[in-house]
Amino acid sequence: MKPGKISTEKAKDFKGTIKKLFKSLSKYKIQLAIIIIFAIASTIFSIVGPKILGNATTELFNGLISKITGGPGIDFEKIASILIFLIGLYIVSALFSYVQGFIMTGISQKYTYELRKKVSVKINKLPMNYFDKKSHGEVLSIITNDIDTMSQNLSQSATQLITSLTTIIGVLIIMLSINVVMTLVALIILPIASLVTLFIVKHSQSYFKKQQEYLGQVNGQIEEMYSGQNVIKVFNAEDKVLKNFEEKNEKLCNCGWKSQFFSGMMQPIMNFIGNLGYVLVAILGGYYAIKGKITVGNIQSFISYTKNFTQPIAQLAQVSNMLQATIAASERVFEFLEEKEEVETKHPLKVNNIKGDVTFDHVKFGYNDDIIINDFSVKVKKGMKVAIVGPTGAGKTTMVKLLMRFYNVNDGKILIDGNNINDYKRSDLRHIFGMVLQDTWLFSGTIMENLRYGKLDATDDEVIEAAKKAHVHHFIQTLPDSYNMELNEETNNISQGQKQLLTIARAILSDPKVLILDEATSSVDTRTEILIQNAMDELMKGRTSFIIAHRLSTIKDADLILVMNNGDIVEQGNHEQLLKKNGFYANLYNSQFEQLS
Repeated sequence: MKPGKISTEKAKDFKGTIKKLFKSLSKYKIQLAIIIIFAIASTIFSIVGPKILGNATTELFNGLISKITGGPGIDFEKIASILIFLIGLYIVSALFSYVQGFIMTGISQKYTYELRKKVSVKINKLPMNYFDKKSHGEVLSIITNDIDTMSQNLSQSATQLITSLTTIIGVLIIMLSINVVMTLVALIILPIASLVTLFIVKHSQSYFKKQQEYLGQVNGQIEEMYSGQNVIKVFNAEDKVLKNFEEKNEKLCNCGWKSQFFSGMMQPIMNFIGNLGYVLVAILGGYYAIKGKITVGNIQSFISYTKNFTQPIAQLAQVSNMLQATIAASERVFEFLEEKEEVETKHPLKVNNIKGDVTFDHVKFGYNDDIIINDFSVKVKKGMKVAIVGPTGAGKTTMVKLLMRFYNVNDGKILIDGNNINDYKRSDLRHIFGMVLQDTWLFSGTIMENLRYGKLDATDDEVIEAAKKAHVHHFIQTLPDSYNMELNEETNNISQGQKQLLTIARAILSDPKVLILDEATSSVDTRTEILIQNAMDELMKGRTSFIIAHRLSTIKDADLILVMNNGDIVEQGNHEQLLKKNGFYANLYNSQFEQLS
């Protein structure tokens, strides 16, 4: 699609989405039935009002004529009884309308609450490759904008649809009972109104759909802009980012403007068409009154009904636009909820019985069918310290992600103590591992809460002991409020190195069977690195450990070094053995020292 050009693509499955929406609302069918009954009753009572008011007008007119001709004059008691009855009808109509509105509001809020709950549960069941394809902003837009659109429009459009249809049918019946010819004249406006409605709906539907899509894209870019402010400023990319944002925002603006423009056209156009019918009915009614074929009160009622007849048509057109937005939002929500989930196994894993033997047996893997690991095999015994080294893109981090089942292998298998990891529940499997990544992750909250994330039932003393082993206890004590210091939302009130120390302490607290370190000391100074290395050596005793490292000087004492290149193990052995081979590892190792010199 060319820049600035808006696609007129319609919803992928308009009818199917409506069916899904009704199916998802089926649990509220009793409440919805009550709403329909109350809405119809409220509308009927409201419709009858002008007819009764016309009777009062006719009684008043006849009384005046009677008085002029010497008759008994105006019967005020009869008029009063008619008006009292009319007031009673309107009160009952208002009560019915209030009750159905109250119930509908409750349904829409409960429904959106359940949708958000389903979406939040769904997020934890989606495979990692889904998030490789979708931006964070698009997912957030589904949870916020799309569900909010459904909530607001459902509560407004559902009852409006019922009352408008009931009003049209009821008014038409009463109009026919008053005068057939006048009714036919009033109905002339229907074909015109229908054509206008179809035209507007046809053109607005695609824009509402695109509006939701572009809103997700804009939200995604805003999220990236806020999280990547440092990088944007370092590379002086503000103008480029702003230009990109303006392009997407302009598309959103164009779609939003066009959708709202078509939606806003509906009311004035329908009012104009309705006024034309109103004029025709007034002229014809006056003619019939002169001929004595219709009472004055009925003329008044009929003119009122003519106005009431065009109003619900306009409301239906307005509701149709709201429904377009609702269906567009619903389609995105249902598509998200129907995304293929990770296939979870039922077989539990007893973490306490795990020794820590790990085997990669002819593993083959690729992201989106682009194979990057061709044939990976290695056996790691309990308690071994295994280093994985190699150039960028060799597949080092990918092996760790496969081990924790962030992704499933394309072929081959990974074994823990001789058992295939695919046979176990992911949640149980991940209890085995403690992981420290190069990219730290801490959340807004106290330092104590962040550390306890590694073991939710840990005592304060256990948390402090883990911090001491990670050599971060002294640093924490120097902070305001010590362990109770609040990290802000971006966690930028402490340094990157300090964040890395906290994540290492968190891993120590979890007391894992298998430890995974992905460049865990890359963000700390040399002195701190030595302290952490000593703590890690103590922590790794008796535990199987995988260390991904670029600085080869840090893994000299590893029991086994796996040298990877292009997704395969090209060399393996300990540090001394690999140097003697004078191969790929030796070249990597020597090149680092040449760079340092």
